[in-house]
Amino acid sequence: MSQQKKTTSSGQVQRPSLAQKTPVKNSKTIIVDAHYKLGKRIGKGNFGEVRIGKDIRNNEDVAIKTELVTAKIPQLMFEYNIYRQLGATDKMHKMKGIPKVYCYKLAGTQYNALVLELLGPSLEDLFGVCERKFSLKTILMIAIHTLHRIETVHERGIVYRDIKPENFVVGRNLLKKDNIIYIIDFGLAKEYIDQRTKKHIPYREKKNLTGTARYMSINTHLGKEQSRRDDLESLGHMYMYFARGSLPWQGLKVHNAKERFQKIGEMKKTIPIDSLCEGYPEMAEYMQYVRHLEFYEEPNYRFLQHIFSNALHKNGFEDDQMFDWINK
Repeated sequence: MSQQKKTTSSGQVQRPSLAQKTPVKNSKTIIVDAHYKLGKRIGKGNFGEVRIGKDIRNNEDVAIKTELVTAKIPQLMFEYNIYRQLGATDKMHKMKGIPKVYCYKLAGTQYNALVLELLGPSLEDLFGVCERKFSLKTILMIAIHTLHRIETVHERGIVYRDIKPENFVVGRNLLKKDNIIYIIDFGLAKEYIDQRTKKHIPYREKKNLTGTARYMSINTHLGKEQSRRDDLESLGHMYMYFARGSLPWQGLKVHNAKERFQKIGEMKKTIPIDSLCEGYPEMAEYMQYVRHLEFYEEPNYRFLQHIFSNALHKNGFEDDQMFDWINK
């Protein structure tokens, strides 16, 4: 599928959609699939709005993503198909950290709607709740759990391509699930295994930049096709964002988005891993491994998780899922 993209001033690459500009009107009167009532807006995704909804059969809250049916590049059907590939649409779905998806239907006559499990705040939100300071224990547990999530995605032949703290959320505190980290928003995801041939997609260059500049891999900055290695490198940048509080390439003075992408890419290439990860030897070991992966190479996820579980035990911690934000 050929998809056009644009870059926002924040460094986020997005596919254009009319849904971004046109809000759902009279949402209280709109019913999706005869079962879900649209409520107030609670957020804005890459390509449309996110609203709270209500399952009128059992009064349970859900999340509903909407876009105009006239959107030039409809996004929700694409995302629904990715979720289906992950098994999230199965009625017996119990895959940890992947939200349940209930349906993809029309909302009234003007909107496409994707109905999902309602979840809690993002890691970025929780970083703020914790005054932008996570303990080493929490950072190491985040690393272990998000590696599990991305491994699940990769096992289904999908590369995620937009790692950032906003795209990892926890379950709802009300349901005692705020110790479970979920991966959400598959708007920029792509199959890296061809479903027809079952072969890995070919290596290509001169690709449009896809993802968020702050966290994307060096090879993505260089215009190379993304594969599993790039998701893992992006995770490493996210871990160091939590460890340091910010990354060295944040807050650059630039004239436009193109210059920002270029400067960020140059800094990632020139800053030594030991300098980036100073004080965090386990992060340096992780980054050394993922930055040396080949395009087609299958990562050793067990080895990477072992780096962080070893660091937990070495520092006298255990993975008890008692993150810094629990009970806050």
